Amino acid sequence: MATAHSATANSSGAQLSHINALQSKHAGLEARLRDEMARPAPDAAAVQALKRQKLKIKEELSRA
Repeated sequence: MATAHSATANSSGAQLSHINALQSKHAGLEARLRDEMARPAPDAAAVQALKRQKLKIKEELSRA
C-alpha cells in the first residue's frame, strides 16, 4: 500500500514540476514578446510565433 502512495506522490510531484516548467517557459516567452514589441519596428512574424507558442503552453497548462 505504501508503494501505491509513493507512486501517487511522485506522480503529483512530477506533475507539479511540469506545471512549474510550463509557467516558467510561458513567462520567458512573455518577456521575449514584450522585448520584441518594444523594438522600434517589431518583427510581425516573430511576434506571431511567440504568441502561438504562448497559446500552446497556456492550453497545456489548462489541461494539467
